[in-house]
Amino acid sequence: MNKKRAFSTGDLARIALMTALIALCSWISIPGDVPFTLQTFGVFCAVELLGGRNGTVSVILYILMGAVGLPVFSGFTGGLDRLLGVTGGYIVGFFFTALIYWLVISLLGRGTWSLALGMVLGLIVCYAFGTAWFVLVYTRSASPIGFGAALAKCVLPFIVPDLVKIGLALTVTKVLEPHLHRKA
Repeated sequence: MNKKRAFSTGDLARIALMTALIALCSWISIPGDVPFTLQTFGVFCAVELLGGRNGTVSVILYILMGAVGLPVFSGFTGGLDRLLGVTGGYIVGFFFTALIYWLVISLLGRGTWSLALGMVLGLIVCYAFGTAWFVLVYTRSASPIGFGAALAKCVLPFIVPDLVKIGLALTVTKVLEPHLHRKA
């Protein structure tokens, strides 16, 4: 008989904590067409500290909170209009980041290099999905934009900062992980 593992109270508390961290990180923002935020840092910390399943649930919860209008996105915004706007694809892309991370650690284990690889591959998928979404929505709402121009605007300026966030997430989570699962 195949049983699904239920969420413990501790799991739920950690999921809520990481969801709040992602929201907090989104509020730390430099405005722009595609705002510079620390959301990806929050997503990386969530999946690393909670693992694939619970980290993905945390990301889904964050996206759903924003979709129903809670101000969890950058600039203290929320709502379907924001999620369906030009940068919404990057927010939805966080879900794919979590899934790719989960797949990589399921296949390769939780060594430092596999954790980093999972984050980098997840980020690449997030970039691809978000940029395709940006091109589609921007072309419909403003003017036609090519994929190359969208990459130059939406991805290239973020590559180095996002790699730094991956490094920070790996460092911070290594310090926090032993304390997160301790019994009180």
